[in-house]
Amino acid sequence: MRHTAHGWWLEEAGPATACPPLQEDAWADVAVVGGGFTGLWAAWRLLERAPGARVALLEAEVCGEGPSGRNGGFADHLALAAPRLREIAGDAVARATIEASVDAVRAIGRWCAEEEVDAWFHPGGQIVASAAPAQDGASEDALTACRALGLGALVVPLDADGVRARCAAAPLRAGVMLPHTATVQPARLVRGLRTRLLGRGVAVHERTRVTALRDDRGEVTLETATGGRLRARAAVLATGAWSAALPPLRRALTVTSSHVVLTEPVPDLLEDVGWTRGEAITDERRLVHYFRTTRDDRILFGWGGGRIACGGRIGAREHVDAAVAAQVVDDLRRFFPGLRDRAVTHAWGGPIDASPDHLPVVRTLRGGRTHAAFGYTGNGVGPSRLCGDARAALALDQRDEVTRSARVEPRARELPPEPLRVA
Repeated sequence: MRHTAHGWWLEEAGPATACPPLQEDAWADVAVVGGGFTGLWAAWRLLERAPGARVALLEAEVCGEGPSGRNGGFADHLALAAPRLREIAGDAVARATIEASVDAVRAIGRWCAEEEVDAWFHPGGQIVASAAPAQDGASEDALTACRALGLGALVVPLDADGVRARCAAAPLRAGVMLPHTATVQPARLVRGLRTRLLGRGVAVHERTRVTALRDDRGEVTLETATGGRLRARAAVLATGAWSAALPPLRRALTVTSSHVVLTEPVPDLLEDVGWTRGEAITDERRLVHYFRTTRDDRILFGWGGGRIACGGRIGAREHVDAAVAAQVVDDLRRFFPGLRDRAVTHAWGGPIDASPDHLPVVRTLRGGRTHAAFGYTGNGVGPSRLCGDARAALALDQRDEVTRSARVEPRARELPPEPLRVA
């Protein structure tokens, strides 16, 4: 088994040559910090909302080589969060937020088609099913809330026979189907975004770590470890789990990790268990197991069971954790006993930024010109499109239905200080 930090998705997508770092003074209308899905979608929507805007993007490594290029590739929406959204924002805003999150998944598919990016976008839906008696009925509240909001078509109940007709993985019981979830090859999607933004004139500077940010005197100033300085009218922070290093956000998120393993191609086993339509699948654990197939009939299987990073400090263990990877292999073979004699070829991991209510947050920081998004809790591929749009609107001071989302400036919730949050 090849166990690396970056994983098979990025290997399959192929290498990218880093753009030159920022080493001088520069100016932009909007500065974007972070070259994952959230930052790249924000840059794309900035250009759509203000075609003449000058956008500069700063990335500490190479765009997409962080969690955006390593995750499970589930492009999902917020329907399962309906009970929390109703409590936080009321029915009207909750309904609009969920509908916008579903539209964001569709928008990713349209973008791939229009921009001719083969990111393996597959709208095969998602099964969320119990894998143990203690998990039975865990989605009932979401099902009830969506029906109350008039969104019952987004969460469809499946009995145990219905689940097993789609995937007869050993532990799976009854659950629900989310017909509007899709899957992607995340590294291909993030690389496609990067290439299209470069083609549209975005100034992308890679290997450019931001060391200081000042939001005062009517502008934002960013200083970098490469000796450059970027001044802008507004800034978009898209630093994911690394946002925990920022004092204003230190108690707004927890950093943990998720790890995945990948099998050799197993088309015969997929036929045996009836898993031939490409559905994404998760169980109902709090620290979920999640699994999907690839275009060449491999099974990718992950577990959100990494250790919490004390103080939000991201180290090697958040990327490569041999003990967690071994547990994931064991769990894979428990779900699919037919894989006991088949090869697991790759393992990898990455950090996750988890918010207190497990929902993404868009927040404007003190000074009013810096807009951050974080807290995807491992479910960022679809919502990053929505949050990118919201921050583009805020950076351009365009207040509209996107900025009225339940997740834009929500009621503040903070985590306890260290060491209580990891106790």
